[in-house]
Amino acid sequence: MADGTGSAAPSVWSTDFRRTFRTLEGKPACGMLVAAGNKRSEEREERLTQSTASIPSAILWFLLAILVITVMALGICIPRRNNRGQLITLTVITALLTATLCIIRDVDRPFGGVINVHPTAIAEAERQATRDVLAHHAAADLPRDGDGDRRPA
Repeated sequence: MADGTGSAAPSVWSTDFRRTFRTLEGKPACGMLVAAGNKRSEEREERLTQSTASIPSAILWFLLAILVITVMALGICIPRRNNRGQLITLTVITALLTATLCIIRDVDRPFGGVINVHPTAIAEAERQATRDVLAHHAAADLPRDGDGDRRPA
Protein backbone atom coordinates (compact mmCIF):
# COMPACT_ATOMS: atom_id res chain seq x y z
CA MET A 1 0.00 0.00 0.00
CA ALA A 2 2.97 2.31 0.49
CA ASP A 3 3.34 2.72 -3.27
CA GLY A 4 -0.40 3.07 -3.90
CA THR A 5 -1.02 -0.48 -5.08
CA GLY A 6 -2.53 -3.40 -3.28
CA SER A 7 -1.90 -7.11 -3.46
CA ALA A 8 -4.12 -9.32 -5.59
CA ALA A 9 -3.85 -12.20 -3.10
CA PRO A 10 -6.45 -10.88 -0.60
CA SER A 11 -8.92 -10.38 -3.45
CA VAL A 12 -8.48 -14.04 -4.39
CA TRP A 13 -8.95 -15.05 -0.75
CA SER A 14 -12.09 -12.90 -0.43
CA THR A 15 -13.51 -14.43 -3.59
CA ASP A 16 -12.79 -17.91 -2.25
CA PHE A 17 -14.45 -17.03 1.08
CA ARG A 18 -17.54 -15.67 -0.66
CA ARG A 19 -17.76 -18.69 -2.95
CA THR A 20 -17.60 -21.02 0.06
CA PHE A 21 -20.03 -18.93 2.11
CA ARG A 22 -22.50 -18.73 -0.79
CA THR A 23 -23.17 -22.45 -0.43
CA LEU A 24 -23.85 -21.90 3.29
CA GLU A 25 -26.28 -18.99 2.90
CA GLY A 26 -29.69 -19.54 4.36
CA LYS A 27 -28.45 -21.87 7.06
CA PRO A 28 -29.02 -20.26 10.47
CA ALA A 29 -25.66 -21.16 12.00
CA CYS A 30 -23.67 -19.76 9.07
CA GLY A 31 -25.17 -16.28 8.90
CA MET A 32 -22.39 -14.98 11.13
CA LEU A 33 -19.73 -16.34 8.74
CA VAL A 34 -21.40 -14.71 5.73
CA ALA A 35 -21.69 -11.37 7.58
CA ALA A 36 -18.04 -11.58 8.70
CA GLY A 37 -16.91 -12.28 5.14
CA ASN A 38 -18.86 -9.32 3.80
CA LYS A 39 -17.51 -7.06 6.55
CA ARG A 40 -13.95 -8.20 5.83
CA SER A 41 -14.35 -7.30 2.16
CA GLU A 42 -15.81 -3.88 2.96
CA GLU A 43 -13.02 -3.08 5.42
CA ARG A 44 -10.36 -4.10 2.90
CA GLU A 45 -11.88 -1.79 0.32
CA GLU A 46 -11.86 1.02 2.88
CA ARG A 47 -8.16 0.41 3.69
CA LEU A 48 -7.31 0.45 -0.01
CA THR A 49 -9.21 3.71 -0.42
CA GLN A 50 -7.40 5.25 2.55
CA SER A 51 -4.02 4.18 1.19
CA THR A 52 -4.42 5.99 -2.12
CA ALA A 53 -3.46 9.64 -2.24
CA SER A 54 -6.45 11.97 -2.32
CA ILE A 55 -4.45 15.04 -3.36
CA PRO A 56 -3.20 14.69 -6.94
CA SER A 57 0.53 15.19 -7.49
CA ALA A 58 -0.24 18.01 -9.94
CA ILE A 59 -1.80 20.05 -7.13
CA LEU A 60 1.20 19.52 -4.87
CA TRP A 61 3.55 20.57 -7.67
CA PHE A 62 1.36 23.62 -8.31
CA LEU A 63 1.52 24.58 -4.63
CA LEU A 64 5.29 24.14 -4.66
CA ALA A 65 5.60 26.37 -7.74
CA ILE A 66 3.43 29.03 -6.06
CA LEU A 67 5.67 28.82 -2.99
CA VAL A 68 8.82 29.31 -5.09
CA ILE A 69 7.29 32.27 -6.96
CA THR A 70 6.11 33.87 -3.72
CA VAL A 71 9.49 33.49 -2.02
CA MET A 72 11.30 34.87 -5.06
CA ALA A 73 8.92 37.85 -5.28
CA LEU A 74 9.32 38.61 -1.58
CA GLY A 75 13.10 38.20 -1.89
CA ILE A 76 13.20 40.78 -4.69
CA CYS A 77 11.21 43.25 -2.58
CA ILE A 78 13.62 43.10 0.37
CA PRO A 79 15.73 46.28 0.72
CA ARG A 80 19.45 45.98 -0.01
CA ARG A 81 20.58 47.51 3.33
CA ASN A 82 19.46 46.91 6.89
CA ASN A 83 17.52 43.84 5.84
CA ARG A 84 18.42 41.34 8.56
CA GLY A 85 14.85 41.23 9.98
CA GLN A 86 13.27 40.81 6.56
CA LEU A 87 15.69 38.02 5.60
CA ILE A 88 15.03 36.16 8.85
CA THR A 89 11.28 36.56 8.39
CA LEU A 90 11.45 35.35 4.78
CA THR A 91 13.56 32.35 5.80
CA VAL A 92 11.16 31.39 8.61
CA ILE A 93 8.08 31.78 6.40
CA THR A 94 9.73 29.74 3.64
CA ALA A 95 10.64 26.96 6.08
CA LEU A 96 7.13 26.90 7.58
CA LEU A 97 5.36 26.79 4.21
CA THR A 98 7.73 24.10 2.91
CA ALA A 99 7.20 22.04 6.08
CA THR A 100 3.44 22.46 5.69
CA LEU A 101 3.53 21.12 2.12
CA CYS A 102 5.69 18.18 3.21
CA ILE A 103 3.29 17.36 6.07
CA ILE A 104 0.26 17.57 3.78
CA ARG A 105 1.92 15.20 1.30
CA ASP A 106 2.99 12.79 4.03
CA VAL A 107 -0.40 12.68 5.78
CA ASP A 108 -2.09 12.11 2.43
CA ARG A 109 -0.01 8.94 1.96
CA PRO A 110 -0.36 7.16 5.33
CA PHE A 111 1.39 3.89 4.43
CA GLY A 112 4.66 5.46 3.27
CA GLY A 113 6.85 8.44 4.03
CA VAL A 114 7.98 9.96 7.32
CA ILE A 115 4.60 9.53 9.02
CA ASN A 116 4.23 5.82 8.38
CA VAL A 117 1.20 3.88 9.62
CA HIS A 118 2.30 0.36 10.43
CA PRO A 119 -0.19 -2.48 9.88
CA THR A 120 -0.22 -3.46 13.57
CA ALA A 121 -3.91 -4.38 13.74
CA ILE A 122 -3.83 -6.64 10.69
CA ALA A 123 -0.49 -8.14 11.79
CA GLU A 124 -1.99 -8.98 15.19
CA ALA A 125 -5.06 -10.52 13.53
CA GLU A 126 -2.78 -12.58 11.29
CA ARG A 127 -0.70 -13.72 14.28
CA GLN A 128 -3.80 -14.80 16.21
CA ALA A 129 -5.33 -16.58 13.20
CA THR A 130 -2.06 -18.39 12.50
CA ARG A 131 -1.77 -19.42 16.15
CA ASP A 132 -5.35 -20.74 16.20
CA VAL A 133 -4.98 -22.68 12.95
CA LEU A 134 -1.61 -24.16 13.86
CA ALA A 135 -3.02 -25.28 17.20
CA HIS A 136 -5.32 -27.67 15.32
CA HIS A 137 -3.35 -28.41 12.13
CA ALA A 138 0.25 -28.94 11.13
CA ALA A 139 1.79 -26.26 8.90
CA ALA A 140 1.91 -28.78 6.02
CA ASP A 141 -1.90 -29.19 6.21
CA LEU A 142 -2.58 -25.52 5.44
CA PRO A 143 -4.06 -24.87 1.97
CA ARG A 144 -1.69 -21.96 1.25
CA ASP A 145 2.03 -21.40 1.68
CA GLY A 146 3.68 -18.45 3.45
CA ASP A 147 3.32 -16.24 0.33
CA GLY A 148 -0.43 -16.91 0.07
CA ASP A 149 -0.16 -19.16 -2.97
CA ARG A 150 -2.18 -22.36 -3.16
CA ARG A 151 -0.31 -25.51 -2.27
CA PRO A 152 -0.57 -28.35 -4.77
CA ALA A 153 -3.26 -30.85 -3.82
